[in-house]
Amino acid sequence: MTDFTTNIDMNVRMMNEKLRVDRNFDILQRDVLIGGKRTHFYFIDGFVQEETIEKLVQFFYSLKESDIKDIDTFLEVGMPYTEIEKNGHYDEVEKAFLSGQTVMIIDGFDECILIDCRTYPMRSVTEPYKDKVLRGSRDGFVETLVCNAALLRRRIRDSRFSMEMYTVGERSRTDVAVCYIDDKVDKKLLERIENLISSIEVESLTMNIESLAECMFKGKWINPFPKYKYSERPDTAAAALFDGNIVIMVDTSPAVMIIPTNVFDIIEEADDFNFSPMIGTYIRLSRFFFTLLTVFLTPVWLLLESNPQWVPEWLKFITISEDITVPVILQLFILELAVDGLKLAAVNTPGMLSTPLSILAGIVVGEYAVESGWFNSESLLYMAVVTVGTYSQASFEMGYALKFIRIVNLILVQFFGRIGLLAGVIFAIVLVCFNRTISGKSYIYPVIPFNSQMFKRKILRVRLPHKIKNN
Repeated sequence: MTDFTTNIDMNVRMMNEKLRVDRNFDILQRDVLIGGKRTHFYFIDGFVQEETIEKLVQFFYSLKESDIKDIDTFLEVGMPYTEIEKNGHYDEVEKAFLSGQTVMIIDGFDECILIDCRTYPMRSVTEPYKDKVLRGSRDGFVETLVCNAALLRRRIRDSRFSMEMYTVGERSRTDVAVCYIDDKVDKKLLERIENLISSIEVESLTMNIESLAECMFKGKWINPFPKYKYSERPDTAAAALFDGNIVIMVDTSPAVMIIPTNVFDIIEEADDFNFSPMIGTYIRLSRFFFTLLTVFLTPVWLLLESNPQWVPEWLKFITISEDITVPVILQLFILELAVDGLKLAAVNTPGMLSTPLSILAGIVVGEYAVESGWFNSESLLYMAVVTVGTYSQASFEMGYALKFIRIVNLILVQFFGRIGLLAGVIFAIVLVCFNRTISGKSYIYPVIPFNSQMFKRKILRVRLPHKIKNN
């Protein structure tokens, strides 16, 4: 059964009413005569390759009546373009049209012809602002799904690499692609992810990849540690696919979601593999060190500042020597908030004003802040080290998770001393170990369950497994 008739006037009237053509300036239509038959085109301005449509119409003018006696003959003889299909269901035609495909209606045919000659406005494939590397590829994902798929396909020339398309959102009808390598992926996890995406009922994926993440995760979001790994780098996504992971791409999002993931995957960066194993290992271990430093530096310092008798003579310099006008715990909380304020200001500051903002921030949170009595120089120093450690994380979500753990530790240390610090350490370990992910797998794999080979790969930068052919 088809929703269209062989009468072109009725088909055009139905399309005009349902698409509300008279109320959309960007929906264009054109009525032409091809092979003695009336033909009607619908396309969206800005989504169509005008050169391709122009060449097709010129070719259509050369067709004879015998070339379009029925739709199958027309597709075989009169359609030189490859990306076409026929469809008689209005809902599917409407979805394809609103996605940018050109709809062709011919008098006497009870099916439409969909021509996929669309193009989307997009920025250049440049290096992501966040996931920058010292050495390596400089391309990055953009907001166009087809382009992102091409970036992955360029790196994985394997017939077992698959990208399955889904549509999510009753109104937005957002394209979502699930990417995997068939002989490496966990089939049970893949089936679970596909069923989950297919069963999502939502009006719109307003914030693209983040909206999909919220719809997919059924548990509570109390635990601050990230449930997924996001990346804007095609090489990172390709490496994850070769490891057997699933990569989910959402149209209009320059970031992809990698499943399953664990805490070691999130801390890992592309620069670990862009240098020799020795340098890569040093970079990775340095990042692990800064991760721990970010969480425990200020709580441990606050504990020692509250109990100076525990500090040996050779470490006396870490304590505050000047007068304290504002309690140390309050100084640290104000600085935590100030760092976030400066981060938000940097994001929303025009480029031409970034230098004046940096100078102003240096004055406000620098020498004048110390001279005014609000802060002690030691508080500024240790918060600066903590901030550097936070920015060593490629993941924004991981950086904020560490920040929340640090604040909890500061509160516990202030009220309960070393017992509070111990409780804070246990609290952080529990959150990491019991963080729920969509895959249901351990968040601290390969520690639990223990896998010695994988543990070695996650801690050290090992050589790429390979063999040399014998000629």
